[in-house]
Amino acid sequence: MSTLIIQLPARPRLSTEPDGTDRASSGGPREYAYVLSPDGLSLGRQGHCVAAMLPRADNVVAVMAPQDLSWHRLTLPKAPAARLRAALAGLLEEAVLDDTEDLHLAVSPQAKPGQACWVAACDHTWLTSQLMALEKAKLRVDRVVPGLAPDEPATAFFHESEYSDADPGADQGGGVLLSWSTPEGVASWPLQGTLSRSLLPDPLPPMTRVLATPPVAAPAERWLGQAVTVQAPAEHMLLAARSLWNILQFELAPRSKGLHAVSDQWRRLLSPQWRAARLGVAALVAVQVLGLNLWAWHQERELDGQRRQMTALLKQAHPQVRVVLDAPVQMQRETEALRLAAGVPGERDLESLLSVVARAWPDDRVVPAWRYDASGLTVALPATWGGGERDGFLQRVVRAGLTVQDLGDGRVQIQAPVRAATDRGPA
Repeated sequence: MSTLIIQLPARPRLSTEPDGTDRASSGGPREYAYVLSPDGLSLGRQGHCVAAMLPRADNVVAVMAPQDLSWHRLTLPKAPAARLRAALAGLLEEAVLDDTEDLHLAVSPQAKPGQACWVAACDHTWLTSQLMALEKAKLRVDRVVPGLAPDEPATAFFHESEYSDADPGADQGGGVLLSWSTPEGVASWPLQGTLSRSLLPDPLPPMTRVLATPPVAAPAERWLGQAVTVQAPAEHMLLAARSLWNILQFELAPRSKGLHAVSDQWRRLLSPQWRAARLGVAALVAVQVLGLNLWAWHQERELDGQRRQMTALLKQAHPQVRVVLDAPVQMQRETEALRLAAGVPGERDLESLLSVVARAWPDDRVVPAWRYDASGLTVALPATWGGGERDGFLQRVVRAGLTVQDLGDGRVQIQAPVRAATDRGPA
């Protein structure tokens, strides 16, 4: 499943231009850095373009700059989902400088009520404007992830500041930001001045990762006094997209309806996390299809064996039959011919029907009237019969294997059941 990863531009701070001009909006349409991954794990296409020219993918992930999020450690309140955002705002009221109503909050993944968790906060208006800009370009963002999140091991990430006039290559570290991530939180600060060195632990914790984007790798090494690992922006975006975080929570949580809901479920099914389930379902379907084909082949062999038995029985009983087209029908026809030649009455003949009626008829009563035709034997029941005598007679006729149809006016029609030739079986 293809994934489009977009780097959201850093939120502009106070303008440094002499005339107060905001450079974020004075340079025409904004270009976004992007990575198109075929599977969410490997790098594919990458580059910079305006939102309308971004490639399309099954899944869209936006990455926030590390300096655009503040991190707060607190105990997740035990509140209903509808009131959780208000409860978090009450807990953070004394910990943030901005009005909590102007902030967007997100809770760490797999957080449980009553336990400590991380809460990420950012400017609500700015994040909403970024999402709306992408929506206008018909790009529906599925997840927003942080560029850095509190985690192990500790990570020092040197990257350029988007809104700075300083030269990143200058010795004083102008235009370079250091984002420091540890299990205790994430912080970002510029390298200018002596205070920045005191904010970084000395020595660095064991297993610390020291990363830098290519433009600032040289000044970062000079400032830090040791080698750094160069990490291309595309690699940083791809690594950030694998995070379990999703900043789109509460009022910004995606609400899928109609075709969007079907599309979301389909993309989720095609995601790498569901690969084992897809393989299991495919294997189950394959086994079922194979089993059904084997069972059908077995049943077909049994039917062929029964057909061969019926053909052999027909030729054994009637050697004069040379060509067998429908063994049951031919068997019935030849048997009927032999019966007629021998003068033996059939079950639909008058003699057979009268014999059954005579056995079922009361001994002390006389049959008042009857008529025989191709439809069967019609008998007029005496009007003096009570309900018990009539029902007893009809039950005895039915037990003899005949069918009875009430014609009204005290008349019933008695017939031998019509049996298809194929119902008789090979015997």
